[in-house]
Amino acid sequence: MANRFILNETSYFGAGARAELKNEIASRGFKKAFIVADKDLIKFGIVDMVTSQLTIPYDIFSDFKANPTVKNVKAGLAAFKSSKADFIIAIGGGSSIDTSKGVAIVANNPEFEDIISLEGTANTKKKCVPIIALPTTAGTAAEVTINYVITDEDTGRKMVCVDPNDIPVLSIIDAELMATMPKGLTAATGMDALTHAIEGYITKGAWELSDMFEIKAIELIAKNLRQATANGKDMVARENMALAQYVAGMAFSNVGLGCVHSMAHPLGARFDIPHGVANALLLPIVMEYNMPAAQEKYCEIAKAMGVDITGMSVKDGAKAAVDAVKKLSLDLNIPQTLRDINIPKEALEQLSKDAFTDVCTGGNPREITQADILELYKIAY
Repeated sequence: MANRFILNETSYFGAGARAELKNEIASRGFKKAFIVADKDLIKFGIVDMVTSQLTIPYDIFSDFKANPTVKNVKAGLAAFKSSKADFIIAIGGGSSIDTSKGVAIVANNPEFEDIISLEGTANTKKKCVPIIALPTTAGTAAEVTINYVITDEDTGRKMVCVDPNDIPVLSIIDAELMATMPKGLTAATGMDALTHAIEGYITKGAWELSDMFEIKAIELIAKNLRQATANGKDMVARENMALAQYVAGMAFSNVGLGCVHSMAHPLGARFDIPHGVANALLLPIVMEYNMPAAQEKYCEIAKAMGVDITGMSVKDGAKAAVDAVKKLSLDLNIPQTLRDINIPKEALEQLSKDAFTDVCTGGNPREITQADILELYKIAY
């Protein structure tokens, strides 16, 4: 069996890296930009930090939700066509970049204009409209992945779409664009990155190349997330978190995830819970469930988290990994129960049905049933 590994063409890293935008646009011959960014990023001047680098005309689209929907993508597609732009600049977190991917892929593959048919591994024939991605959070790694997530509002489900044709041609990871993230968002998106790294490390598709990236991401997050959250102006911590989430994304995009994500997705689709918060809350609980299937790898996770497991048994070392993740979550004031985020208990049955059919469930290292998922939701409740 061959292991496939797909990465984007070009990325720039470092505070102020957005200055590379002008030359890259010129070298690629782009004439007009279609900018996708949420209203808060416009309000707080983050978009201005990017548009100040442009010498070409542009239009801005901001009519989408934090968990972007099919209707949002259709609206974005109509706006893109009207703009006559020849490329997209996605500024923001997963919502901006995922919306951009949906718009860009359908613009060049109009047979998928219903959006619904993009779910799973859509058989698109053409590369998407070129996307330049500038993340403003250190969590999703959407700028380097072949994945995006769109909510089907008619069914209340998140559709996970996997398509090598949607990967951005250029990513600019500029920590200065992340400096205004509030503490809660810094913590939640950082835990999202940790979830990517841990699930990508233990998923069924993991192998040596992906393991190398995921362990490094875990190490970077363990060393920098607390400080990035406590002091958002610490650019060293910010840059290390920006790198960590990107490194985690390089790997999980190619090997898949697991049940933390499949359980988090319906929380976002049905209750608009931010994805990072959902992942952070569920991660230690699902790690407990998966521990029998990945004890040796959990020991490596513990070491990457800074835990000295010398002299411990494999079982105790694995438990130390779970404990370290729990401690980090508590230190960051992450909500600890579904009650804390106002999820009604009567919703757990439907959530378990949605999670069991989610595409990420198949990558979980330990076999799991819908009944198992329901019990995990109950523990989380």
